[in-house]
Amino acid sequence: MKNNVFLTLISVFVPFSFLSIGGGSSIIPGIQHETVAVQGWLTPQEFVNLFAVARAAPGPGMMLSTLIGWKIAGWLGAVVATLALMGPSALLCYAVVKLTNTHREKKWHRAFREGLAPVGIGLTVAGSIMILQLSGGGIWAAAIAALSTAIMLAYPNVSVLGLLIMAGLVNTAAHMLG
Repeated sequence: MKNNVFLTLISVFVPFSFLSIGGGSSIIPGIQHETVAVQGWLTPQEFVNLFAVARAAPGPGMMLSTLIGWKIAGWLGAVVATLALMGPSALLCYAVVKLTNTHREKKWHRAFREGLAPVGIGLTVAGSIMILQLSGGGIWAAAIAALSTAIMLAYPNVSVLGLLIMAGLVNTAAHMLG
C-alpha cells in the first residue's frame, strides 16, 4: 500500500467536509463519484453496500467515510477518512456560531440561514436520486421512497421501523408479482 493513500483520503474528504451544507446526505453523490469513478477504490455495488451498512448502523449516517477509509486502508484509513470528513466542518461550524451568535436577530443573519435551506434540500434530493439510481431499484424503489417521504411528512411521529418493514414488504411483493 502506498504511503500517499492517507493523503489521498484527506484530499478527497476534506473538501466534502466544507460542502456538506445540507448535512451528510448532500455530499453522497460527490463521494460516490470520487470514490468510484475518479479514485477507482470501489465498484458502484460496493459503494451502495457500504452506504447501506452506514445507514443501518447506529451513529451518524456519514460513517460512510469511515467504512470507505477502512476498505481502502484498514483501521488507520478509517480514522483518517472520518477525521477528514467530520473535523473541518465541525471546526468551521463552531467558529461561525461563535462569530455570528451575537447577530442572530439581525435581518442579514436570518436571510443567510433561510437562503441556505433550499441549497441543503436540493443537495439532499440529489443524493437520494443518486442512491436510487445506483441501487437499481427502478420505479418501485422510487415510488416507495416517495410514498415513505409523504407519510413521514404527513405523520412526523410515525414509526420509522414500521415504515421500513412496510416498504420492504411492498418491495418484496412487487418483485414477486412482476
